[in-house]
Amino acid sequence: MSQKTLRDWFSESMGTFVGSTSNILMWVVRVAFLALMLGLAAQAMVVLEFRVPQAYLSAILISAVGIAILLGDLLIRNKEITTISAIFFGLLMGFLLGQLMGAAVQPFVDGYLTPDPFDRGWANLRALVYVVITLVCCYISVSVLVQTKDDFRFIIPYVEFSKQLKGAKPLVLDTSVIIDGRIADICDTGILDTKLIVPRFVLQELQGIADSSDKIKRNRGRRGLDVLKKMQNNPKVELQMHEGNLAELRDVHKVDERLVVLAKVLSGRVVTNDFNLNKIAQLQGVEVINLNELANALKLVALPGENLSVRIVKQGDQMGQGVGYLDDGTMVVVEQGRSLIGQDVAITVTSVLQTPAGRMIFGKVERMPAAVS
Repeated sequence: MSQKTLRDWFSESMGTFVGSTSNILMWVVRVAFLALMLGLAAQAMVVLEFRVPQAYLSAILISAVGIAILLGDLLIRNKEITTISAIFFGLLMGFLLGQLMGAAVQPFVDGYLTPDPFDRGWANLRALVYVVITLVCCYISVSVLVQTKDDFRFIIPYVEFSKQLKGAKPLVLDTSVIIDGRIADICDTGILDTKLIVPRFVLQELQGIADSSDKIKRNRGRRGLDVLKKMQNNPKVELQMHEGNLAELRDVHKVDERLVVLAKVLSGRVVTNDFNLNKIAQLQGVEVINLNELANALKLVALPGENLSVRIVKQGDQMGQGVGYLDDGTMVVVEQGRSLIGQDVAITVTSVLQTPAGRMIFGKVERMPAAVS
């Protein structure tokens, strides 16, 4: 195995390990919760001295509650542990809710679970009920917080505490820029050191294009899926699929609008080739990276008076003009160059025009090629 292959294998293995850590931690929480519930069920039988049917009915009820909550949690997919702080705040909120719920059900517990106030078994059972309520509240609170992933907020009247992003802002990819494919080439250079986010609704739109009956659209969609696969296997970039199930997106249905709202919530930047999406994002105060503008910025800078060499490939729109292209695709319009089509000529730059479609260079022939006798 070569050194490069070994490095790539190690990077992919580490990425897989980090991605599975949150799932392992969630299963530890689930197993611990189930073990505690089963232990409480056994404790209920001991407290009631294995009386029939009270002891067995209490144990079955506690076990059923624990299993039902665990099954309900498993049925709600797309959850992962984000940070230790989410668990901490979940436990804190769970204890608070447990105290409030315990106070709310206290009349019921005192009226129906304490037929004999001098019976120590019934007193212990009542305390056990409060423990079960607190444990359930803690589990539900932790489960809700970890489902919020990287964006959760604690709101107090007139004050809102939200997650503060450090370092570079994440980049939210649009469908057009994924299909374009140049974003994958940029990732190969290693210049991007921030997280790339692909929302679930963008992936669904891409899958819809790939399943289109139109051959051109179908090829574009499949190209986009191939680009995503290439980026996912690239160890130089961190690509994350975002479910996009935020409260701010419930009443937003258009993909472009959802993309802008998601980028605003995540404090990220939109990466697109769509001119209209570019304007919409700017109007809503969201930063945009347009790959077309980036490509134009990287093109050769030519100043009036400089000399260039260009091959004239076709005639221009005006009388006598010839048109050629530089290696980066910049169009060069050559005065009196129509008669030189198919030849490499040296030109002097006369002016440079920047348009929304790109940069155009105008020049005149520096010296005419010698005529062949």
